[in-house]
Parts: sequence; structure tokens; C-alpha cells
Amino acid sequence: MPGSALKAPQHRPRRALMLLTAAAALLCVLLAPMPAVAAEGLDGARLPLVWALPFAGILLCIATGPVFYPHLWEHHFGKFTAIWAALVLVPLALTMDAPTVTATLAHTALLEYMPFILLLLALYTVAGGVYLEGNLRDSTLTNTALLALGTALASVVGTTGAAMILIRPLIRANDDRRTNAHVVVFFIFLVANIGGALSPLGDPPLFIGFLKGVDFFWTARHLWQPTLFVSGIVLAVFVVLDLMIRRRDAAFTQPRDPTPDRPLRLHGAVNLALIVVVIAAILMSAAWKPGVAFLIGGVELALQDLTRDVIFILVTLWSLALTNKAHRTANGFSWGPIREIAILFAGIFICIIPVLAMLQAGAHGPFAALLRLVTHADGSDNAAAYFWLTGGLSSFLDNAPTYLVFFQLAGGDAQALMTAQAKTLAAISAGAVYMGANTYIGNAPNFMVYAIARQSGVRMPSFFGYMMWSGLVLIPIFVLATLVFF
Repeated sequence: MPGSALKAPQHRPRRALMLLTAAAALLCVLLAPMPAVAAEGLDGARLPLVWALPFAGILLCIATGPVFYPHLWEHHFGKFTAIWAALVLVPLALTMDAPTVTATLAHTALLEYMPFILLLLALYTVAGGVYLEGNLRDSTLTNTALLALGTALASVVGTTGAAMILIRPLIRANDDRRTNAHVVVFFIFLVANIGGALSPLGDPPLFIGFLKGVDFFWTARHLWQPTLFVSGIVLAVFVVLDLMIRRRDAAFTQPRDPTPDRPLRLHGAVNLALIVVVIAAILMSAAWKPGVAFLIGGVELALQDLTRDVIFILVTLWSLALTNKAHRTANGFSWGPIREIAILFAGIFICIIPVLAMLQAGAHGPFAALLRLVTHADGSDNAAAYFWLTGGLSSFLDNAPTYLVFFQLAGGDAQALMTAQAKTLAAISAGAVYMGANTYIGNAPNFMVYAIARQSGVRMPSFFGYMMWSGLVLIPIFVLATLVFF
């Protein structure tokens, strides 16, 4: 067919990339030495670094796919994920006994992946049902107030939830301006990233910390000062910059306001009550210890954790039943983003299994050199190094697995990290959350906000143009925060 002939060349690069990934995957399997097995599972001290390649591979695909080959990624991200996950699953199945493999995967699925993805699902669904209708009069005060509100809201409904609730009202308030991209850029800085640092609800890495034993309120107690410091300076920079841009643009004819001012009306308020239910479920799972557990696949699933996860599911269903569909439509709500997150994180949690075993080996494992980078000569932790290494990787890779890597590198003992190593845990947490703002791909809501802004006619900076913004605004502030806090 002529149409097929015209389309064939367009698919060749896609097929070539998929084949290249599959070939790399096969090569990794063939070259990877068989894992050593200890009584409790993988012996990380005897695993070579090649076992970390699937984890690195899936993170690099997630980082580059939406930017450099978006159409291929959009249609085939599940296949990429399956290929990298198979690089861990197949060798484990071939070299370890069935009970050990089953227990390892059950532990990852039931105690880590399931609560993680169910919380994200609940918060995503609830936030998608909160619709803020109307249009505010554009001013520097209005923009600053919306940015401050979103920053505070991010630790309650999550960075994705806060971003999705407020990005459209912010764009509508500024759609009569000649220059408005900077408003969205600072929104990504504050609402989609920095604001989520005060609770496990705020950003996925912090909920992973909670699942590992970090107290729910620990981050609020230890990060409120650096978060207030960083967000306050970023807001101050925004005020000065917005006033300067307004003064510059005053000499030009401004576009007509396509959305006249109307009072704000909040729809879907029942979802705010459901957020309280989510918080209560998390606190319940930490405080209630009935001593009842169910043995599934060799893993004990505590009753309080199972109850928490069931509540997450019920909250999702209640939100769907109690929210007007028209309000979700006005919010641009769809299941696509959470579906992608669920698939990608399934692969990430599988690929990170051998990496965590290697990190657990500490100075005796293959990551001993990385441990030396974050350790002083006397053996104590270098909090500043943890902050910048965690943040640097979170800028380009997903911040949740990056947090988990450095959490494990610091010993993985939540009680020790919350007490004697409190500064280290604060540095890891802050680096993972704050520095997700350095690029469009540092945190999931960044690219979602970028796409919504582009669709709304905002002339957003390119990938590297955005990095110039973050480099000029955020990096000096992070350096100052390092000197003051880490």
C-alpha cells in the first residue's frame, strides 16, 4: 500500500532503538556473572557492578524518552520497562531457588511497590477531583499568593496534586501578559518540587522513607527550616523578577485578556475530606500494632499495613463516585499519567533489587567508592556530599529510586538515620525533593506542567533553556542552603 510505504521509514528508527535496547539487555544477561546467594537472599558483597546495569538502563530510558524520542516512548514505554526488568528476573530465576525468588519478589511487591503505588493512585484521583473555577486579576501579588499556596499545598496533596489543581488558574491569571513563561517556571520550582518536602504525602521519595521506617512527621520537624529558607528566597527572587518584567513589558501593547476576571469557586470539596482519610490511614499504620500478620509468598504482611492499603483503594473509589465528572474533565484528568507511573515503577522496583543488595554490603560491596565520596576521613557522614549527590542524580533520574539508593548507602537503618544520622537523612531528603526542580525530567509533575503550559499557549523554555533558569536561580540558593544547613 502506498500509505504503508510512506510510513515505513518513520518506524525504522523506532525499531532500531527497540532492537538496540533488547540487544543491550541480552548482552547484559550473557555477561552478568551468576549472583551469589546468602541465607537471606542476594549477597551484595559478591555481586559485580554489571548487575546495576538494568537499574541504570531503565532510569536512563525514563530520563531521555519523554525528551528525545517522545512518540516512541509514549507508545512503547511498557516494552522498555519489561526488557530491563527481565534482565533481573531471568537471571534470578535461573540461579536462585524458587522460595528465595518468591520471597524476594513478594517482599518488593507487597511491602514496597503496592503501598507506594496505591498512595499515588489515591492522591492522584483525589487531586483530580478538586477543580478551581474562575479567573483572578493578574498582579505580582496574585502570582506570589498562588505560588505560596501551591508550595504549602504540595506537602498535603503531593506535588503532582497541587500542580494539577493550581496550574490552570495560574495560567488563566497570566494569559493577558506579553511575557508569562517565568511564572510557570517558578511554579515548577516551588509547587512541583520544593513544596513537597514536608511530609510523606508530598513527594514519592519521602513516602518510600516512611515505608522504610521513617516517622511520618520526621521530615516536617527536620526540613521545615531549610524548606522555608529555600522557598522563601525563591519567592523573593520571583517577586523582583516579575516586577522587572512587568515594568519592561509596560512599553508594549499587551494582548487582550481571553478569560475575564471571575470569582474563584472550589468544586469537589469532598476530596479535601478524603485527603484527611488518607493521612489518618498512614498515621494508623504507624501507630496501631495489633500483632496480626498474613504470610504471603514467604513475606509477613501486617494487618495495619493491609488495612492502610485497602483504605487507599476505598478513597480512590469514593473520590470517583462523589466527584462530578465534568469537574474532572475541566481539570484535564485522565488515567494515562498514573498508568505510566505504575508500569515504570514496577520495573524500577524490580531492577533495584540487586542494587540495594550491593549497597547493603557497604564498604565490602562494589559501591565502596561511592561510600567514600559521602564519608569524611574519620568515617562520619558528609551531609553536604549526600545532599549534592542525591540532588544531582535526582535532577536527571527519578528522585524516588535515587532517594532509596542513598538511604541504603547511608546504612538503611531508619532509627539510626532519624537520630544519630539526622543531618544525613535530612540532606538525602532535601536533595531528592528540591533538586528535582533542576530539569524538566527531575520529577513527574515537571513535564506535566510544561505540557499543559505549552497547550495553553505559554512559550515555555526548551529543555536546556529551562536548565539555564534553574542554574541561575536555584543552584546559588542550594549552595547557600548547603552552607547554612548541611
